[in-house]
Amino acid sequence: MIPRPEHPKPQFQRESWQNLNGEWEFAFDHGVSGLARGLHLPETAYPQRILVPFCPESERSGIGYKDFMACVWYRRSLKIEEAQLEGRVLLHFGAADYETHVFVNGEEAGVHRGGYASFSLEIGPWLHAGENSLSVQCIDDLRGGQQPRGKQCAQFYSKGCDYTRTTGIWQTVWLEFVPKTYLQGMKAVADMYGRVSLQIQVKGEERLRLRARLSLRGELAAEAVTPAQTGCNQLLLQVPEEKLRLWDVGQPNLYDLELCLEDGQGRVTDRVKSYLGLRSVELKQGAIWLNGRPLFQRLVLDQGFYPDGVYTAPSDAALKGDIELSMGLGFNGARLHQKIFEERFLYWADRLGYLVWGEHASWGLDHSRPEALYHFLPEWLEAVEREYNHPSIVGWCPFNETWDVQGRQQDDEVLRSVYRATKAADPTRPVIDTSGNYHVETDVYDIHDYEQDVALYKARYGGLQEGEIYETFPKRQSYGGQPYFVSEFGGAWWAPGRSDGWGYGQAPKTEDEFAERFEGLTSALLDCPRVCAYCYTQLTNVEQEQNGLVAYDRSPKFSPAIYERIYRANTRKAAIEKRAEDQ
Repeated sequence: MIPRPEHPKPQFQRESWQNLNGEWEFAFDHGVSGLARGLHLPETAYPQRILVPFCPESERSGIGYKDFMACVWYRRSLKIEEAQLEGRVLLHFGAADYETHVFVNGEEAGVHRGGYASFSLEIGPWLHAGENSLSVQCIDDLRGGQQPRGKQCAQFYSKGCDYTRTTGIWQTVWLEFVPKTYLQGMKAVADMYGRVSLQIQVKGEERLRLRARLSLRGELAAEAVTPAQTGCNQLLLQVPEEKLRLWDVGQPNLYDLELCLEDGQGRVTDRVKSYLGLRSVELKQGAIWLNGRPLFQRLVLDQGFYPDGVYTAPSDAALKGDIELSMGLGFNGARLHQKIFEERFLYWADRLGYLVWGEHASWGLDHSRPEALYHFLPEWLEAVEREYNHPSIVGWCPFNETWDVQGRQQDDEVLRSVYRATKAADPTRPVIDTSGNYHVETDVYDIHDYEQDVALYKARYGGLQEGEIYETFPKRQSYGGQPYFVSEFGGAWWAPGRSDGWGYGQAPKTEDEFAERFEGLTSALLDCPRVCAYCYTQLTNVEQEQNGLVAYDRSPKFSPAIYERIYRANTRKAAIEKRAEDQ
């Protein structure tokens, strides 16, 4: 049985695709000498087998090797039919960490740098009908300060809030068979008024027609046709008022989108199925507005780690389950922390009406030097482009806690450049330059506040007047009147009977004490008219960090009564919501 068999890119899906997950040949290359030793050649033997898409550090991979790996190699055969070579053959990687070289029948077909963004290569020129060899080399140096590593630990053992590493392929690999002229990509801007702007990339030289159909529950809502040209094609659609259904929290109205290329006789030469949601995100009156109203964002920190898969969920159902678990606790969204999640997670967020803040795995990058831009920005913009069409994403946050590096202060121009590039790539969503510290230029002002004393928390946030905030680093950052977001708080340690691990503050002595602390901290933020959102740390335990609301394996940590109290505390009306109702 193929692991993770579902289509990895639901927003751009063809029928003609082939999942390449499953057993591959595998070899360690600690000295990065594999190319000289001929590991890219079909005839060179590999000593081991690995189950893709699980990383070699994971138990699910069949390897379970936890030490540092400077380089690893993968290989499998591809059986290609003659008819499949009449068009183009695209090879897709959901993600592979970090520098990936792809060889087809011993020849290098392409390279990609970045451990989190998806990438594609056209490999048809190196293929022939029959059996072909596909070899993949992944080079990884997460201790060098020149690549984002996120929460992958730079020490041998997991420590603090850094955990088991991920090397090589960790998301689905697949083939697509497309015609010579094909639909290459799509960007959609869809708002609460039913206006849909489509920018559709076409590659190839044939003279064809481009058609877009938008439907809701099988009923046509809008359609547009235009002559297709190589490069970017613009189509404008207007959903009539009677067919207007907005995407919203817990109300995930989604429109099916079909894109087609047609020849002069009306025959479809390429077809892609997608979807989109109509919604608008604005910043007004000190809050984040969704669809014309202020919405308090009750978020939870989600790091996307799994006990047996590390970065890779064991199943598609597990991704959906994490969102349902969060919503069952009263949260309406998540901050996806120090990791670019796979698109299937975003698909389920779209389907379930769940808010998401996208973040890069910025830890490990030396952001005190201008060359950090070279190692960070291209991959980050690849991720923004890939995820642009997901209605669940309501904001971007490229960096997290940009502490000074070995006595060198952060290079503010690095952060400013990334913020401005993100705004240029996506002007429709707010951008936080760096979560917590140290802000340079940002649409939303956020802080991290792990104070565990409820009385102090209520005094801190209850006494804020118009225009005031609680500041964590007043000497390094300056508030400019933006919406105010406490983007990390809570994190209380709860691991009865265990002496190892950690969490924030003194561990509660009883379940009731934990619930009282959760209720007190959340109420202080909900009742503060200056706060527009919070993010609780965190949804699950991760290895030694024992401050999740559920265990690492997603089993309950508390009695049902405590979870009911957590739900009630989360779902109370916030001050900004009450103020909107009174106006």
